[in-house]
Amino acid sequence: MYDWANSVYSLTITTAIFPVFYLAITTVEGRDLVLDRHGIPAQSLYSYALSAGFLLVALISPLLSGIADHTGSKKRFLKFFCYLGATSCAGLFFFGPDTLWIGLVLVMLACAGFSGSLIFYDAFLPEIAEPGDHDRISARGYTMGYIGSVLLLILNLAMVMMPDRFGIPDSLVLFGQEWGSIPARIAFVSVGIWWAGFAQFAFRVLPDNPYGRMPSGSVLLNGYRELRKVWKELQGTKRLRAYLMAFFVFNMGIQTVMYLAVTFAKGEVKQLNDIGEAVPISDESLIISILLIQLVAIGGAYLFVGLSRRFGNLSALTIGCVVWILLVVGAYRVQWAWEFYLLACGVGLVMGGSQALSRSTYSKFLPETKDHASYFSFYDVSYYVGTVLGTFAYGAVYQITGDLRDTVIIIGCFFVLALVLLFLVPRKEVTMQAQEA
Repeated sequence: MYDWANSVYSLTITTAIFPVFYLAITTVEGRDLVLDRHGIPAQSLYSYALSAGFLLVALISPLLSGIADHTGSKKRFLKFFCYLGATSCAGLFFFGPDTLWIGLVLVMLACAGFSGSLIFYDAFLPEIAEPGDHDRISARGYTMGYIGSVLLLILNLAMVMMPDRFGIPDSLVLFGQEWGSIPARIAFVSVGIWWAGFAQFAFRVLPDNPYGRMPSGSVLLNGYRELRKVWKELQGTKRLRAYLMAFFVFNMGIQTVMYLAVTFAKGEVKQLNDIGEAVPISDESLIISILLIQLVAIGGAYLFVGLSRRFGNLSALTIGCVVWILLVVGAYRVQWAWEFYLLACGVGLVMGGSQALSRSTYSKFLPETKDHASYFSFYDVSYYVGTVLGTFAYGAVYQITGDLRDTVIIIGCFFVLALVLLFLVPRKEVTMQAQEA
């Protein structure tokens, strides 16, 4: 149910409505207002804000996870980051040209809330399921997330496209200022309410301090010691370390595609209008492609569970990486909306499986331990630092070259490197002691 709750952020805020809203707010008659005022393209600035959110979590989460393991307080940290993200999403109601920097800070905090909560959420997987069930339960979580996020997106799209049916005005005066695009702004508030509201189901049933930890002494110092202990244990395993490196690069490509596909399509993909002229892809066509990705991803998650049962987790992830490379080649050549739809189906098929298996594979590779939050902090830091570098590289390449298709080349390089690293992951765990023997 927490996947059901928080996935609305991924779909509505990072993928569907907010990117389109952001470009509409920052562009007037084809002119980039952000570029005019600050010398940085609006798309680059947005990607930098996302990078800052991930970097913030990457810096603080390892220590917080050590504290969580030492004190048995994973659920409290999960709640804090959940409410931080949900409140920040609702605050985007007030995003506008005159509140650009406040809005970008909220984008960063929403990203940090989403990312930070997942560290503690993912760490519950080894505590509520046997290793043989990790793939299935991880896939079910992602599936619930896809379904829940699509339901809210459809409701929000109905509000945006038919505001009169809901009695929603197009503009509203608040605090002495007129705010436009009210249906889209209400959608951001609905994300915050949905996220915080449905999270209560998870908060009610997830175990609280399952190992009965009784903290003593300095919480901060002991949290650091807990983290250092886990780091030393991690250094003693070859497969887990090799997998983390492969996942780091693999995720770099996946997250860059997920977060910035809409902005790429808005700039590069065309469709024919009623009189046969080539025009930029419409917002409605983009939404269709996003819905296709989410719906196909449901089947993709279970398809890859089947592949993992037949060939093993690492082989299934390797297959997924090859498919991602083929999709990136297609993205570089895509021109028209119908081609983008086909690409979206392919992305959905491999996205759900890649994400679900990545999480469960790491969980399976863990040694016998009670320090799940600390171990998952290294997994999620790899996730977020990879996303920071991926989104930053996207923004930097576009700022330097001015050509969005050049960004596809760097994403393709991520997947090629990830493929090589996946081949190098040992199929069985090799400890340092075994290597020395």
